[in-house]
Amino acid sequence: MELKNDLLLRTARGEQVERPPVWLMRQAGRILPQYRALRGRLSGFKELVETPDLAAEVTIQPVDELGVDAAIIFSDILVIPEAMGLPYEMVEKKGPRFPDVIQSKTDVARLISGEDAADALIYVYDAIELTKRELQGRVPLIGFAGAPWTIFSYMVEGQGSKTFSKAKKMLYAEPELSRELLDKITDTTIAYLQRKVAAGADLIQVFDSWAGILSPDQYRSFAIPCLQRIAAAIEAVPVTVFSKGAWFALEDLAGLDCQTIGLDWNITPKEARSRVGDDLVLQGNLDPCQLYASPEQVVKATRQMLNAFGRRHIANLGHGVYPDTPLDGVRAFVNTVQAHRYPDIG
Repeated sequence: MELKNDLLLRTARGEQVERPPVWLMRQAGRILPQYRALRGRLSGFKELVETPDLAAEVTIQPVDELGVDAAIIFSDILVIPEAMGLPYEMVEKKGPRFPDVIQSKTDVARLISGEDAADALIYVYDAIELTKRELQGRVPLIGFAGAPWTIFSYMVEGQGSKTFSKAKKMLYAEPELSRELLDKITDTTIAYLQRKVAAGADLIQVFDSWAGILSPDQYRSFAIPCLQRIAAAIEAVPVTVFSKGAWFALEDLAGLDCQTIGLDWNITPKEARSRVGDDLVLQGNLDPCQLYASPEQVVKATRQMLNAFGRRHIANLGHGVYPDTPLDGVRAFVNTVQAHRYPDIG
């Protein structure tokens, strides 16, 4: 089905566009009252993720409510380790928890990987197909996965952490075992994302949420090769890589076979552009907390961001929108971007 609004895809492909597209990381979630109403009727977060018709409904809610230029399939990055044989629990108000973790070569050897693991995630592909049908070409649909280093962090640590010291310890103490685990995660992620594209995803985003806790040398040694394998394997649709906190690796990220680099709020558009060159599209990077300000202040800050980026820009936040963010702030952000126009090029 032909897209009625293909602004995101034209931007990601480097084409001249009339304005920047806008969407928000975590736009499908607790900022919306209709999401909270649906979530309150369910047994837990995982029921929502694993039920295709519900995941599709939640995916489309921000398109209906906010008019954003893209939908992103409602899912979770931790479906990958679960498919590999390491199930997780989502503990209310605490986050993910893995009853078992990876500690040894035997643990890594037991993991399923590649196509065999991707086969366990049929509910995600079903949700994408259903969402595409129900969107009826209104906007593109983004598919996503966690980057191998971020998935590795949870599989070794067992839960969220301020330091991920257990995961980092494995990199230092057992580098070969670490690479073996990262390779298995990468194989699975590639198979999973290729299946998402086959199901109808129009663009892929890879989230490296914990990139910033590694040193530059560790990130280049352990994370960048995995990201390169993933980016090179996704050829049919544009790819965005968002490595939160990895300001030190912008040049490395710019060398990947991807079309867009996502930015957090800790770097200026000018510096980022000077380091990645003119060809890549940049995405971001308003501080999510800016949306707690008055709508008037949000409008002002958003305009400043848009002017700083100029063209080749996908408007977004520098991280996911926080659950208690006022809806008025989100609307002010989206509406300001959509009112922005680039000057004509003669």
